[in-house]
Amino acid sequence: MSEQRVVIYWSNERRAFIAEAIELPGCKANGATRQEALANVEVAIQERLDTTEGLGHLVSVPENSSALFMRQTLQRYFGYTDFYPLQEEIIGDVLKDRDVLVLMQTGGGKSICYQLPAVMRGNLTIVISPLIALMKDQIDNLRAIGITAASINSTLDHVRISEIKSQLVKNHIRLLYVAPERIMLPQFFDFLQQLSISMIAIDEAHCISEWGHDFRPEYRKLNLLKSQFPNVPLIALTSTATPLVQSDIINQLGMANPKIYRGSLDRRNLFYQIRPKKEMYQNLLWYIRNHPKDSGIIYCQSRKSVEALCDRLREDGIRALPYHAGLTPDVRSENQEKFIKDDVEVIVATIAFGMGINKPNVRYVIHCDIPKSVEGYYQETGRAGRDGLRSDCVLFFSYGDRVKH
Repeated sequence: MSEQRVVIYWSNERRAFIAEAIELPGCKANGATRQEALANVEVAIQERLDTTEGLGHLVSVPENSSALFMRQTLQRYFGYTDFYPLQEEIIGDVLKDRDVLVLMQTGGGKSICYQLPAVMRGNLTIVISPLIALMKDQIDNLRAIGITAASINSTLDHVRISEIKSQLVKNHIRLLYVAPERIMLPQFFDFLQQLSISMIAIDEAHCISEWGHDFRPEYRKLNLLKSQFPNVPLIALTSTATPLVQSDIINQLGMANPKIYRGSLDRRNLFYQIRPKKEMYQNLLWYIRNHPKDSGIIYCQSRKSVEALCDRLREDGIRALPYHAGLTPDVRSENQEKFIKDDVEVIVATIAFGMGINKPNVRYVIHCDIPKSVEGYYQETGRAGRDGLRSDCVLFFSYGDRVKH
């Protein structure tokens, strides 16, 4: 029997399992064809799984067609017929249990690099993410396409957390999103030891580096992951990291001889402009009124500037909402949700807004103050045009801005 593996699709959670083919007595002696042998294997496996609720049909895939299986899974869940550049190679290395560092432009498809392997493997993938809003956005999208995902965070009560933990123990969840502070709690860390973890993904990995533009001290504690889960592969992902930051990410996470993938950072659909700050508000208002139905993000340096500009825009008939760390979590979440759902066109924000937000139709990103770093500016302007259509990135500049940093 030449075929050595079959792939079984489990339809109730759309999980894929790989099982070794079974040598059947008399198969070769009777001169069974390849198709007959595979049919017998499928029947045998079906019998082993008959007691499982919701079992779906079986689909055979040759051992040497893992690339085909990846593409079938990609289309089945995410609706794409082909991968973006580097995605297929990255996923291939992840499935080989290699540690991987991924530098890929905003909108380049970083999340699929760990979401698709999570579906293919069947066990749990842990995703470490810095923002609850970012987690919610991805979880909603995953559930919408039939992939089981959940988050344990500070907004949940003990009852809900217990329910999620119970599902995790039963291996009913493919992706679990947690903040870095959560995963390093001793009690939670002990709980994770009970689970079958196939991979740990660290999103926005530049936050671990004190040399980066968005250093977060809580990320530093992630250096314990490799010592506690030495056999679990790590994938670290970011859209911006200098060579120094890349080296720091690898060292801090204790990644074992990682494969580094660097995608192109050239976003050809983004058009950059620098304008003088003189009469900034009049120019800003003129621009917004000339793009009446377009979604846009306007960045200001301070909370006070955000509130003042937002109030002025609303007085002039622009549907705008503020976003900054001084607002309550509920207000921030509500304003973000309205922006994502196109209930308002403009969000006026500090740099607290936007990390990982999946809104493809942002047509412009405007900075009213000079950003703190080139890396930060690239990250922020990268939130425009994720659908590949033309989008503007406008920076209002005056020489006096330089003394603000």
